Amino acid sequence: MKVVALVSGGKDSCYAMMKCIQYGHQIVAVANLLPADDLVDELDSYMYQTVSRAPNNCKLCRMHGSSIVPKANTRIHKASPLNEYCAFGDYCRHDKLSYQRTPGDEVEDMFILLNEVKKQIPSITAVSSGAIASDYQRLRVESVCSRLGLVSLAYLWKQDQSLLLQEMITNEIMAITVKVAAMGLDPAKHLGKEIAFLEPYLHKLKDLYGINVCGEGGEYETLTLDCPLFQNARIMLDDFQVVLHSSDSIAPVGVLHPLKFHLESKQSNSLSGNNKTNDLCRENISSIFEVQGVNLEECKAPGEPGPEVNDLIEVSSHRLHLSKTEKDTTFSICCWLQDTSGPSTGLQGDLKLILRQIELQLEGCGLGWEHVLYIHLYISDMDQFTQANETYVRFITQDKCPFGVPSRSTIELPLIQAGLGRAYIEVLVANDQSKRVLHVQSISCWAPSCIGPYSQATLHKEMLHMAGQLGLDPPTMTLCDGGSTAELQSALQNSEAIAKCFNCSISTSAILFVVYCSTNIPLDERPKIHDNLDTFAKQLKLSHLDKGTKPEVLDPIFLYILVPDLPKRALVEIKPILYVPETVETPEETSCQLSSIVAPSSFGFQPADWPDSCIQKCVIPGKICAVVLSITSVVAMKICSDSMNADWSNNNHQNSLTESQMKRISRFCIFLLNKTIIENDFSWKDTMSLRLYFPPNLHVPLETLSNLFADGFKELDQMNGGTKVGGKPIFNLVPVLGAGISAACTNDIITCELFAGKS
Repeated sequence: MKVVALVSGGKDSCYAMMKCIQYGHQIVAVANLLPADDLVDELDSYMYQTVSRAPNNCKLCRMHGSSIVPKANTRIHKASPLNEYCAFGDYCRHDKLSYQRTPGDEVEDMFILLNEVKKQIPSITAVSSGAIASDYQRLRVESVCSRLGLVSLAYLWKQDQSLLLQEMITNEIMAITVKVAAMGLDPAKHLGKEIAFLEPYLHKLKDLYGINVCGEGGEYETLTLDCPLFQNARIMLDDFQVVLHSSDSIAPVGVLHPLKFHLESKQSNSLSGNNKTNDLCRENISSIFEVQGVNLEECKAPGEPGPEVNDLIEVSSHRLHLSKTEKDTTFSICCWLQDTSGPSTGLQGDLKLILRQIELQLEGCGLGWEHVLYIHLYISDMDQFTQANETYVRFITQDKCPFGVPSRSTIELPLIQAGLGRAYIEVLVANDQSKRVLHVQSISCWAPSCIGPYSQATLHKEMLHMAGQLGLDPPTMTLCDGGSTAELQSALQNSEAIAKCFNCSISTSAILFVVYCSTNIPLDERPKIHDNLDTFAKQLKLSHLDKGTKPEVLDPIFLYILVPDLPKRALVEIKPILYVPETVETPEETSCQLSSIVAPSSFGFQPADWPDSCIQKCVIPGKICAVVLSITSVVAMKICSDSMNADWSNNNHQNSLTESQMKRISRFCIFLLNKTIIENDFSWKDTMSLRLYFPPNLHVPLETLSNLFADGFKELDQMNGGTKVGGKPIFNLVPVLGAGISAACTNDIITCELFAGKS
């Protein structure tokens, strides 16, 4: 991509440019924001570093453009591969983390600046910034990029600061401190010192006082005098003055004022040992364009069109199917279309109808898209993922979700084979706005970005719902080489990076792992998937012990789903659900063995009718109950022993089940789920979601299967009043190519996934 780099003059923005080049991007412009009054030492801003731009520092910052391009003349107004843009504006403070467009805000200065850059160089598609840990800064850069249709690149984001500082020094970033403001940093001693010289002392201060060694907490700010990007010249500081802003005895504040400086010519050197000179340095002229006083209305970015509700065709009630769990505070709504022999509206048409129906259901509850925590997007053909996404983003937007967009997983399922339409949606909804959303749109080395209205993870009522994670290499956003094993490893690493943002780990806090496996995984690789997942979790646990921590560990349950395809043709997608307690406490997770207590409403089943291996559960008393029930052909034979011959289970249930046999199996599923939740002091009113996975090769019509389970729940309700089905079923029937508790054996007849919560 062609990139404009936001530069402050400091070490971070320079190293971010170097990382862009490392990952194959081309820097074609640098841009910086200057205070309207360049006589002011430093302005009160959460968004921008301004010390390196004060008085003569502004001139030094402009020298970066000259230093990067050979024989640069920073005052010649002529188009070239590298241009420097400056915008002037007044800075102000903000205490709110998220950002809504606000006229006069300092963020709008950046919008004006980057909008002008885009006009001058239309080929620019990305923006580089040096954000390391500040969500405040990152969210605002991402907001501007989103409005301008640009990609945010933040390759330093969430990197370990000790390692990052060492990387900068190793990669020959020569930067000096131009401000110090932290306990242990003395303006008289430490201003004007190179970061390489200060590194050991900064680590000492970290151990003593917990400072950020890269200065992310405002402990110090820097000015880069030389680095491998500066192929034409280095900046020489001849004389400077130290100005004391605060003589506080604990943490004095001082800034460095350059008095004399010049550019010293040097031979062009390659970056990071690359013999090939960076493409951006092939011209010998750079230009400065100053952007002042632009009317924001004149440079408004074109907005996305809203959903065309009026062109939604009417859908007959017999074709539309809805389900909804009965929990008041957190519940799921599911919508799908039954396929008919009539003319098809295609995937986009079906998805538009379904999203509108979900929207109407939310409105009927007095809610909107901002209340949605998670979305399962099932489509019939992954080749149409782009078209599906185009429709999706017209309904779910960041403007409609001011508290954060929902997390999402997108899976291809055999919908057509099961007699459904081409799209199928399930949403998890909360009736409050207490969710915490992690949505990083910037491409970084941290974890895969989510460029669009879907987030990495959503925390609500101590449950962390993580978006489906692929085995992507975060900085390149490409799938890892090495097959399913390598993809699984990378997907787990990405999941762990996200979990760390919520101060937890997938190795200790996971309740449930849903692992989607593509049919493209060779058969001999499938048995290794669970072993590799288990090994990864154990290694993480050991790493916690090595760090001296003894975390309480949950014993998670596993569900493997075999599907036709995944986004980007991935082989594996991981979807973890984690328990993140609001207070430090011991999560008394219960044993996965069933007790001998006989629950009411047995449908005539006795404890001897099932093996313990058919059910997994993870229960946090009084809070969470997660259950996976696996009905294999062996279990089905036991349930329906009076009507099946001995050869049936050996034929991979290719012989069709009769309706009476399927009725018996459905009653058994309801009985065992009911028994489990009651024994653990939960009720059906606590159910947040209930998915019933089935393979199309059952040869049981979908409508028949739905009616059998619906009738079973009505019988349960009549027996003990435990379930109020109302006008909609409480379960979602999800067609899959296979499911099971092992990736090596996904031949279940029915697999039930139940999630209940007390809060």
